[in-house]
Amino acid sequence: MRKFFFALLLFTAVVANAQNANDSTFSAKTLEEIVVTSTRSSNQSLSTKEIDKQNLQTQNTGQNLPFLLSTTPSLVVTSDDGLGMGYTYFRIRGTDHTRINMTINGVPLNDSESQTVFWVNMTDFASSLQNVQVQRGVGTSTNGSSAFGASVNMLTDNVAEKPYAALHFNGGMYRTFREMIKVGTGLMPSGFAFDARFSKVNSDGYLERAKSDLYSYSVSGGWYGKKTMVKLLAFGGKEKTYMAWDGITMEQFAENPRFNPAGKYKDDNGETQFYDNQTDNYAQQNFQLHFAHIFNDKWNINAALHYTHGEGYYEQYKTKAKYKKFGLKDYYVNNNNDTIFAADLESSGLTRTYTDDWGGTYYGSDFVYRKNLDNNFYGVVASANYKNRSLSVFFGGAASNYVGDHFGNIIFARNYPFPIPIDYEYYRNTGKKFDANVYLKANYKFLKMFSVFADLQYRRVNYSIDGINADGLQPIPVSEKFKFFNPKIGLNFNKNGHNADFSFAVANREPKRDNYTEAGIHDIPKPETLFDYELGYSFSHKIFTVGANLYFMQYKNQLVLTGKYSDTGKALTQNVEKSYRAGVEFVGGVEFAKWLRWDVNLTLSQNKILNYADWVDDWTSGDQIEVNYGQTDISFSPNITFGSLLHFSLKGVFADFQTIGVSRQFLDNTQNVGAMLKPYCVNNFVVGYNVGARLIAPLRAITFKLQINNIFNAKYISNGWAYSYFESADAAGNYLPANQKYD
Repeated sequence: MRKFFFALLLFTAVVANAQNANDSTFSAKTLEEIVVTSTRSSNQSLSTKEIDKQNLQTQNTGQNLPFLLSTTPSLVVTSDDGLGMGYTYFRIRGTDHTRINMTINGVPLNDSESQTVFWVNMTDFASSLQNVQVQRGVGTSTNGSSAFGASVNMLTDNVAEKPYAALHFNGGMYRTFREMIKVGTGLMPSGFAFDARFSKVNSDGYLERAKSDLYSYSVSGGWYGKKTMVKLLAFGGKEKTYMAWDGITMEQFAENPRFNPAGKYKDDNGETQFYDNQTDNYAQQNFQLHFAHIFNDKWNINAALHYTHGEGYYEQYKTKAKYKKFGLKDYYVNNNNDTIFAADLESSGLTRTYTDDWGGTYYGSDFVYRKNLDNNFYGVVASANYKNRSLSVFFGGAASNYVGDHFGNIIFARNYPFPIPIDYEYYRNTGKKFDANVYLKANYKFLKMFSVFADLQYRRVNYSIDGINADGLQPIPVSEKFKFFNPKIGLNFNKNGHNADFSFAVANREPKRDNYTEAGIHDIPKPETLFDYELGYSFSHKIFTVGANLYFMQYKNQLVLTGKYSDTGKALTQNVEKSYRAGVEFVGGVEFAKWLRWDVNLTLSQNKILNYADWVDDWTSGDQIEVNYGQTDISFSPNITFGSLLHFSLKGVFADFQTIGVSRQFLDNTQNVGAMLKPYCVNNFVVGYNVGARLIAPLRAITFKLQINNIFNAKYISNGWAYSYFESADAAGNYLPANQKYD
């Protein structure tokens, strides 16, 4: 459910201008950028887009970073709360964010087990970024899990030349407020520089009760010599959000598109209530210590130590849950060694029985429980870099270790008739992951217009899970070792504004945590392999640019949803042997005048599983029927995406008009039109005014901005869930077509 009219007034005051500092030999900016040199693409590939600080800040009103990247070709963004303040997700070329490699200053950001990034813990992080580079496809060698759709490489703020202070405030609909303060010393004569930022974001969300209470911070201190930099960076945040990820039926959506069913239950009087603390609570702290040294104009090195700690929980009200779901029995042995059965107490109202979907009865209760996570992630990254007029060589690697504890507690049992220990723990397991890689990259220029590159990476992963699973309370012994070789090659031509490039890359990826925990006993997941072919051409003129990029991403053993469910009702995944994503990405831009520019992008694609089989529940027999659908579309992979950005800037006045369009998407892999998200088009508008140096010192600038998201009030849905089933068979025993339920 994504229908909102969102106006934001942004006030920004800057006490001093912040510019990049330069020393007598190399700039401090150069020293900072060395830390990301080896993990970023240096080729002028059309599949690479860089978003600079100015563009980030123009759009930034506190929404999570994926919304600020929405001008990237082939990118689709969605959020749980409907505004982009709470949990936010994005896909590139149909690939979800768990398969997109993300780094900050070359340090892995994806969670080691879930392989996702929780942007809700990094609210307003864009205020601390210098730029973001998005590489669609496999991209260059990087640290962490392999890129199966794209890489997002972030660089934090460069050191400022002068002291500065900035204050941002904005407020809008649905009681959305953001406050940010940022200060810095600039580069002092001693070579030291210090910066700090604190941001607070609150919102009620577009969905009912989809509240967000968030804060984040960033603190850095560094020393910049003529050839050496040492910098310590600490950033993190804490979030409390009311759950908004439960789906609703299309009938409910038609009646009330803002309805949020999370926490719904009936009290003892039969009245509908919503549990107040149906919330997600998590805090994360990140630390990075960077070192960079320039030996001469050809050689430099960089290294970083990093540590991340995260802990939190989500609390949930579960109605009519079976006792055994939480490891509880339907009987109790008291201190006198007497056995008391729930059946003996049923008539007294101390316990209740319920009927399941198959007509059976069970003892159950309403429970409030917490699922907790406490993890530590630490490691080192390093590289040595050589560059002359025609040759660039990068040699580097990384090693990291992750330990994550998962455990659950019962907070409250409404109808369970027997004593439960305080903070009763009903499951616990620990995930451990060691990840190391080494790589060698080289880029060689010849004949002034050609360059060729090669990129070789070897990666080793050891992953284990030990303990009891939350669903089914069964042991989940996982002990896997992976060895991956990921080669890449490419050729580039660049002359007189014409740019053409071709590349071929191989990426291998290990399964993530829930691929194991949700797998059936005979469905142990295999690692996936991607063969990525990219061919692009662009032409740049002083007033316009135009280009096209062809891609073919061929997968082996891609993990997809099957429609099959475990005994506890958890959706299962399995490898499909052959699948692909293929398309063409068009980009273009024209500068009508120095104060008016228009940029557009369009992606046309096909995303297919060559032979898909789905397991469908038969509600008559209670069995599952395997259905072979042949070649089908991959879920959540639109065939068409497009974007447009019209930018105006003149004498302190600026305005942006942005359009984003997404074609239909299927919620599963069966191509059933009953489980389809309809196409949608959203338009956003920003207008502002910069009051510049005319102000009295030390106040250097004030910016006023009005942002209206979804200006035409479009009603659309960008995410959902589907479930297929057979309801009955005809007289001849032929099953009727599968029905669909989707949320």
